[in-house]
Amino acid sequence: MRVNEKYSTLPAADRSVHIINICAIEDIGYLPSEGTLLNSLSVDPDAECKYGLYFRDGARKADYVLVYHHKRASGSRTLARRVQHSDAGLAARSARQDLPLPGKAGPVGAGEPEPPLDYHEDDKRFRREEYEGNLAEAGLELERDEDTKIHGVGFVKIHAPWNVLCREAEFLKLKMPTKKLYHINETRGLLKKINSVLQKITDPIQPKVAEHRPQTTKRLSYPFSREKQHLFDLSDKDSFFDSKTRSTIVYEILKRTTCTKAKYSMGQGEGRKKDSALLSKRRKCGKYGITSLLANGVYSAAYPLHDGDYEGENVEFNDRKLLYEEWASYGVFYKYQPIDLVRKYFGEKIGLYFAWLGVYTQMLIPASMVGIIVFLYGWATVDENIPSMEMCDQRHNITMCPLCDKTCSYWKMSSACATARASHLFDNPATVFFSVFMALWAATFMEHWKRKQMRLNYRWDLTGFEEEEEAVKDHPRAEYEARVLEKSLRKESKNKEKRQHLPEEPTNKWRQRVKTAMAGVKLTDKVKLTWQDRFPAYFTNLVSIIFMIAVTFAIVLGVIIYRISTAAALAMNSSPSVRSNIRVTVTATAVIINLVVIILLDEVYGCIARWLTKIEVPKTEKSFEERLIFKAFLLKFVNSYTPIFYVAFFKGRFVGRPGDYVYIFRSFRMEECAPGGCLMELCIQLSIIMLGKQLIQNNLFEIGIPKMKKFIRYLRLKHQSPSDHDEYVKKKQRYEVDYTLEPFAGLTPEYMEMIIQFGFVTLFVASFPLAPLFALLNNIIEIRLDAKKFITELRRPVAVRAKDIGIWYNILRGVGKLAVIINAFVISFTSDFIPRLVYLYMYSENGTMHGFVNHTLSSFNVSDFQNGTAPNDPLDLGYEVQICRYKDYREPPWSEHKYDISKDFWAVLAARLAFVIVFQNLVMFMSDFVDWVIPDIPKDISQQMHKEKVLMVELFMREEQGKQQLLDTWMEKDRKKAEPFNNHSPTPPAPPDSPDFPGGAL
Repeated sequence: MRVNEKYSTLPAADRSVHIINICAIEDIGYLPSEGTLLNSLSVDPDAECKYGLYFRDGARKADYVLVYHHKRASGSRTLARRVQHSDAGLAARSARQDLPLPGKAGPVGAGEPEPPLDYHEDDKRFRREEYEGNLAEAGLELERDEDTKIHGVGFVKIHAPWNVLCREAEFLKLKMPTKKLYHINETRGLLKKINSVLQKITDPIQPKVAEHRPQTTKRLSYPFSREKQHLFDLSDKDSFFDSKTRSTIVYEILKRTTCTKAKYSMGQGEGRKKDSALLSKRRKCGKYGITSLLANGVYSAAYPLHDGDYEGENVEFNDRKLLYEEWASYGVFYKYQPIDLVRKYFGEKIGLYFAWLGVYTQMLIPASMVGIIVFLYGWATVDENIPSMEMCDQRHNITMCPLCDKTCSYWKMSSACATARASHLFDNPATVFFSVFMALWAATFMEHWKRKQMRLNYRWDLTGFEEEEEAVKDHPRAEYEARVLEKSLRKESKNKEKRQHLPEEPTNKWRQRVKTAMAGVKLTDKVKLTWQDRFPAYFTNLVSIIFMIAVTFAIVLGVIIYRISTAAALAMNSSPSVRSNIRVTVTATAVIINLVVIILLDEVYGCIARWLTKIEVPKTEKSFEERLIFKAFLLKFVNSYTPIFYVAFFKGRFVGRPGDYVYIFRSFRMEECAPGGCLMELCIQLSIIMLGKQLIQNNLFEIGIPKMKKFIRYLRLKHQSPSDHDEYVKKKQRYEVDYTLEPFAGLTPEYMEMIIQFGFVTLFVASFPLAPLFALLNNIIEIRLDAKKFITELRRPVAVRAKDIGIWYNILRGVGKLAVIINAFVISFTSDFIPRLVYLYMYSENGTMHGFVNHTLSSFNVSDFQNGTAPNDPLDLGYEVQICRYKDYREPPWSEHKYDISKDFWAVLAARLAFVIVFQNLVMFMSDFVDWVIPDIPKDISQQMHKEKVLMVELFMREEQGKQQLLDTWMEKDRKKAEPFNNHSPTPPAPPDSPDFPGGAL
């Protein structure tokens, strides 16, 4: 094998052997010889490698870092172990296999005990050496560092040289900018003037980032090809592939490179004898990429490095620092996001998330303004609302029936005056308009995002991305491969047992060996996981999801029982102020209980959804992510909205009537809505749950928990010895600092939080017009909070290319369609909008709302109470009550069919159903019309994409013409050189078969 001579300080003849001997000696605890030279013994290495961003030579950049835990024998003294791997990796691995196992060598030093034998650690070390050797064979350059400030942790820095970057960029079909520049079509005339004015107005809120400035020119992009390197601007090879692209390329190699051998069978116990045939097959067929090695604990972490520090004195300017100042700071909350710089640093997938969050937040501005106008309209007209005025007028002297049995007494309707007036703030004709507006707003938001997404795809060179997407989609997960391997081994074991019972047939030994070898190599190629293999997991998923939904319903039922029992207990209180505020007290406390339960179950359901997805063993990462999102969204949707659905559509619907109430468990009477309806209570429920989730989850979970983890790490550090503390506070390497950060767990929690909020904004917006305003205020903080978390709290994630937000777009569309239906039912059945219209146009004598309250109340004779349900104190109001009123459409007690449902009920029900049908179809049609009118691809972007294709064709045509001209020139020169030779050369003799040749053809 060829040895990389540039970075080695050993003699050419002994380099590979000495490096491996050093590795082996350090592994078993021997002291390295004084004559051995290591690259780690250079003077002031931290200054040269820029605190871990580069290799020890200070020239090669660390594109990726692998982290592992190692054990050092007590009392052993080791020098700093920083070994560089090059093309000698394979020879290193083969030489390492001949060395004694750890613990089986001679004594480490005089009088020192022999280190204990650890098969598990030795197997991990063997896998690491083989894997790193394979990485070196793939062209990567490695450097190891075990003398770190974090005890027991080693690091392997990986660098991808230029030839590897070019090779992998061609494999991945990465679009890179060429030398060809072209001008972007600019608007002209009036639009140009408007754009220039808007640009001047919005200039103070633009981030001070070069990538965010409007561009008039753009470089033509083309998938990288080593044969066409002359098309690309390679004047600065160090910056041609940025850090994000380099880490992506290295990660693809890490996933593709496998570790196929093992000294011992991992996970099967330590020191236990195994079946030799099974172990042999496991060695042949078991493929362990970086994901499997991380899962098995061979490596503890793998991540790309941040570009540097983001704060402090004498910090070199880098993209991370720029993002911290212009994006992750709360002081720039009013500015636009530098999306292009976010994409450059974190990749397209994370860039699309923040771009979507920014568009969503911008679209909330007009929705918030309209919601405020609707709320102010209700506030301005509350004194003109006739139904609430009638309820508050004590001259009507309306006596209401008791709210509970025995302990509750009769009460005056005027005592609910405050609730009735507050209900008008949200239950007025403007809320119907607002519901229609929000349905159209949701459709417009989806179309606006699709157009924004196409602009980003064009700007980020993501057009024509389907080919790579299919390739990534087909890449199997490590867990899937392990499950397939287990199934194949089990299948082969059964076949072997069957063959033992059959008589042996004479076969060709050579042919049998070939078959055995091919079976060992391709054992897993023919085996797949079928639905029979996954049936136990599917059944577990179904049962678990049904059980979790049942748990949610049971908790809601428990809260209902709490409300009923608490209302009955407070009714027995002697204080008039307590009895007058029973509804508010019970509603507020019940909602707080619901909020706490929802937040706790959200965390539990997230873990359960991940576990259920893991046992399904999806084949690809895309399939795993989509299944996880579906389960988590289903469980969290049910958890968040079940209490709200109960108040909106079930509370007060199945109460019964005085003398014939409906009971839960034969003792708890079902709840009733207030005389003004349940919409006010729905508003309270929605506002507390929405605001509570945002404040608690954002402040406690996203801010408090990371700070608490940092504080715990600080306390652990203080309990260490003073020498360790002094060592810790020294300047750390970049990879050591990043290792202490939290690992990136994906975007699913971020999207989930916003989708649930989108549901609060759209699903029940008819009951809470201020929901968009509170969502806007939350998102302004959420953007900077997430940005700060990505910059300061998390390890740098691997950049992933994506052209859309994936399954989340379909979920958003589904929520938008569902919002139309739910708002139609809220307006129709929860609010009093339809009963008011019916009364106004069918029953009002003077065309006004006077008498509406009396029309909605039925009468009950108190002598018809069931035994044991009448009030204990019937004279609580100071007089004897003969007739009490309750809210329902029923016949009076003096009617022939007393207490039966009246005709008014059926008239109102028909009007409600008609409104639902008309509202739903009308709004759906308008939403689809908006979808059809607004094109998905902006006209200027489609023109630019067409222009790029034309320019690319012209570029290649010009290149082909140049090649043809050059070829013609060479041929012309060759022909001119051949002409003088042909003129002076003698005439060649005639061939034997010509007529001129003697004795030739006749």
